[in-house]
Amino acid sequence: MAIFRPLKAIRPLPQFADKVAALPYDVMNSEEAREMVKGNPYSFLHVDKAEIDLPEGTYLYSDEVYSKAKENLYKLVSDGICIDDAEAKYYIYRQIMNGRAQTGIVGAASIDDYIEGRIKRHEFTRADKEEDRIRHIDTCDANTGPIFLTYRHKSEISAFIKSYCEENSPLYDFESDNVQQTVWEISNKNLISDLENMLSDAGDYYIADGHHRCASAAKVGIKRREENPGFDGTEEFNFFLAVLFADSDLEIMDYNRVIKDLNGLTAEEFLNKISEKFDIEKHLGCEPFKPTEKHTFGLFMEGIWYKLTAKEGIFDKNDPVDRLDVSILQNNLISPILGITDPRTDKRIDFVGGIRGLKELERRVASDMKIAFSMFPTTLDDLMSIADAGKVMPPKSTWFEPKLLSGLFIHKLR
Repeated sequence: MAIFRPLKAIRPLPQFADKVAALPYDVMNSEEAREMVKGNPYSFLHVDKAEIDLPEGTYLYSDEVYSKAKENLYKLVSDGICIDDAEAKYYIYRQIMNGRAQTGIVGAASIDDYIEGRIKRHEFTRADKEEDRIRHIDTCDANTGPIFLTYRHKSEISAFIKSYCEENSPLYDFESDNVQQTVWEISNKNLISDLENMLSDAGDYYIADGHHRCASAAKVGIKRREENPGFDGTEEFNFFLAVLFADSDLEIMDYNRVIKDLNGLTAEEFLNKISEKFDIEKHLGCEPFKPTEKHTFGLFMEGIWYKLTAKEGIFDKNDPVDRLDVSILQNNLISPILGITDPRTDKRIDFVGGIRGLKELERRVASDMKIAFSMFPTTLDDLMSIADAGKVMPPKSTWFEPKLLSGLFIHKLR
């Protein structure tokens, strides 16, 4: 039974919420962040990417970057832009993009649930990325970015959320990057208790997005335990900031691939080789080929779109990882034919999130790549099955939209 408790948040005053809230730190580089904050001293990017307030060329992982992040975070409080909750609360966070809504509960998840597998993961993490977030969390003494969690839909929780949002006015309501962002505050202690009990009966939780932030939060918690041997488990450093969504609310978008060359093959040789594992048809439509079912792929090469269909017997239908489309393409085409055995590190492959559209694949092939593959999205059932089996997905298997904004809620570790 996983724990998801209310939290005392640092959060912006309503009139500043749209100025403080920012996209996650890992969806832009430093130069892009510098441009994004121009004219906005309150943007949370001053905390999450504090190098933008230091001279250009500053080493991204220097002590002064993390110190500047802490300074900028607590300046938001001292300047009266953000306030510090006196009481622990839940928040309801709704995002609407292109008419589709996803609504989650903001609270604090347990590092023990993560360590002991009640919060399940489906990706490997990289030590260098973990180390960055460990230093950021530890120096700021706070979780600054929310972890995106999901659970199997429970009708009583959905009914609670629906009723509460209909009967109460929102705390925040603004648009950011064409996404409506709406937040309700739950401060009634009886309702908090009711919701906490419902969430504890929701079964295991799953990381949808934020594996590095989650692993880093757990490691900071373990470090704090070592520094405080008399801890009793209730301290804030035993918990981390998260937003918990029912799986029925979420949508995974396609995560497409572009490749720099054909590994020495001509286009004809390449098509002949892949025909051993895939049925190939020319796509006759005017638009790019967008797969509408599992085990089908689009291939764009030399101005032509093809539909590829995986042949019977090239993957294990009973293996939740092997039957993933990203695995089928990697194991039967990208690795053996194109020679890209480690897509995490090989510079000949790049990945394009579905939010950018399939025309972006055509643009990349016209500029810096040779071919592109359009993918059918991984499903939430796939994600949960793999996590339940204790396995991990290949890299770049899922793309969630919209992204959770940072800066609306900060979780202090003490």
